[in-house]
This record gives sequence, structure tokens and C-alpha cells, in this order.
Amino acid sequence: MTATVTPTARKRRRKTRTKRVSPLAPIIASDLKANEINLTPGKEHLVCPDCSTWCPITGVLSTPKLVPHHTEEFKTPNPRRCASSNRLIDLDIEAGAWRTKLMETNPSTKSRRTNRVNRKPSTATAPPVSRFRNAPRRSEFLLSSLLEAARTDVARHHTSCPVCRKGGRCETGGELELWQAEIQASVQFDREQRQRSERLVRDLTAKRAGEWAAVAMTVQRTAVQRLRDELTATLRQLSTPLDRFERAELDSRVIALTRALYHPQPRK
Repeated sequence: MTATVTPTARKRRRKTRTKRVSPLAPIIASDLKANEINLTPGKEHLVCPDCSTWCPITGVLSTPKLVPHHTEEFKTPNPRRCASSNRLIDLDIEAGAWRTKLMETNPSTKSRRTNRVNRKPSTATAPPVSRFRNAPRRSEFLLSSLLEAARTDVARHHTSCPVCRKGGRCETGGELELWQAEIQASVQFDREQRQRSERLVRDLTAKRAGEWAAVAMTVQRTAVQRLRDELTATLRQLSTPLDRFERAELDSRVIALTRALYHPQPRK
């Protein structure tokens, strides 16, 4: 029994020599949207009004019409021939005018989107804990200079103002003293924050020292055992036949392992 082959949709050809013409009314190119037709030389296509798929245009220089095509995609089983196959096309628009029309439609979409670029502010990288003590204290120096300037202004005003010199307080003197008190409070707050940071660093350093002290002996024994195992394995290699270069390399390795085992460097 012979198996039947199911017909499938053919690949759409770009050119055809058939003289058949569809009885349907011609398609007016200017009535189509700019994104429904492509008049790029050598790549002429348009959206078929019946099956809504892109179809090549053949005979552009003579009698332009749609190539014969199926309504389904390529290799689709049981295809159906589109009624607009071999349908005439009235190319009443030139490629340049079509390209201009296509470019004019793009700004309408871009105008709905802002061109503003919102850049994220760059965040300063905090120094590691081990460098907190060496970090620059700009706020401390700035506040100290401001406090010194405020004290100088208050003292100068008390000397020149007759009201403040007699123990009273004028409006300008009150503002200067209030300014000095605000700066003094800022200096006190900055000092407390700095002391808190230094206390945290000391606590963290002590904690790390305690943690290392708890495992220092175990780590040291493990390191010594590793050096002994590596030295034993290296000494075993000396018993095998070696040339002078390999033996010199092994001798250097034995010397380095022996020095690391019996003269360890202090941990920093």
C-alpha cells in the first residue's frame, strides 16, 4: 500500500512568469499604510489584503502584481490558495516618497517618550574598617574653624557694643551667641559620633583577635602538617632517576620547605 504525501504550502517566489491576472480590483499602493508596504529596490513587498501576510511584488518595472501564494506559512499542511494571487498593484507612489512617509511616522512614536536621561548619583565607597583611623576628618576641621570664627565674632561684638559690654544683650549679640551655640552643639555631636566609631573599631579588632586566638593553634598545626607531607613527598621524588635540572629544582624545593617548617615567619 503506497503512503500518500500530504500537500504543504510552497515557498513564496519573488518572481513569476505567469500571465494570469486576478479578477479582483487592483491594489492602490498610496492607500496602504507606510508600514504595510516596502518599496526598497529589489525587496518590494506588501501586506496582502486577504490573508494579511507579506508577499513579494513581481513585475515592478512592467506589470506589478502579487506573486501566487498560499494563505498559510511555508510547509503548512493542507494549504489554501489566496484569492489575491496575481492581483494587480497600482504603484502610484515612488520609493523616495514612500521612504519619506515612513520616516515621518517615526517621530509620532518618539515624541511620546522622553529623551531625558536620569543618571543615578554616584555613591562614595566607604573605607574599610581597618582604615577608619586614617580616614580624613574634614567635618572636624571645618567645624573647629567655624567655632573659632564664631567665638572671635562674639568677642569682637562684646568689645564694640555698648549694650553687651555692660552685661546686656542686643539683637545682633543674641544672634551671634545663638550661632556659636549651634556650632558648639555640632562639634559635640561630631565628637560623640567619632568616639562611637572608634569604640566600634576597637571592639571589632578585639573580637577578631579573640576569634583568631581560638583557632590559631589548630591552623598552625594544620600548616605544619601540610608542610611535612609536602616535604615527605618531595624527598620521595629524589629517589627516582632525575636529570640535573629536575634534581636542582627538587633540591630548591626541599630547602624552601625545610626553611618554612623549621623557621616559620611571624604572622602579620
